[in-house]
Amino acid sequence: MSQVLVKLADKLTSNQKKFIAEIIGTFILVVFATGSVVLNARMNGVLGLPFIAFAPLVGVGIGVYLFGKISMAHFNPAVTLGYLITKHITKIQLGYYFAAEIIGALLGSLFVKYLVGNNANLGANAPNYAFPLPVIFGTEVLASALLMVVILIVVYANGLRGFGAIAIGGIVGLDIFFLSFISGASMNPTRSLAPAVLSGVVTNLWLYWSATFVGTSVVAYIFRTKFRNSGD
Repeated sequence: MSQVLVKLADKLTSNQKKFIAEIIGTFILVVFATGSVVLNARMNGVLGLPFIAFAPLVGVGIGVYLFGKISMAHFNPAVTLGYLITKHITKIQLGYYFAAEIIGALLGSLFVKYLVGNNANLGANAPNYAFPLPVIFGTEVLASALLMVVILIVVYANGLRGFGAIAIGGIVGLDIFFLSFISGASMNPTRSLAPAVLSGVVTNLWLYWSATFVGTSVVAYIFRTKFRNSGD
């Protein structure tokens, strides 16, 4: 069986391998990130925020470890846009990544819906409107920017000597733990899209399809300028 899979993989183009890797990786991320919210709701909040923050840390870590060398493990359209800005991917590849991430996220939310539960709007992100809207938007920008900073540090530090998956998963978990009470700390448009669409609660999608891209783009532009000036 393994030999058959190897032969099939050898026949795939580089972009096809990236496409498949991004579908699977985004699926894993969404299952862990949203499934933890749903499971916590089903258990009446017993697991709490530490569990909700730790689960996506694990999901991201697994995805980066498995697919980092194949697709650079984006699993996130906002990160993909950042990689386009830093010229790690081409405009043609942008379409491959976006499509794969949306498909993977939708499959992940379907998995959660039918195997975990449909509580808490399938784990859809929700901002805390007790805070002013600029604070909410700025917090989501900050969370996304911090994620992109860590990702680019991992890229330029050659994977932090094997701890890249832990570093990237760690910042996702920390962002959720410390910032989700304000903005929902999505950092990922498709992680927000899939449960929102399948649960019918799409009111807050504008936030996660704007602030996340702003955060990653700003950081990507800064990094690109810095490394160009240093001759990289």
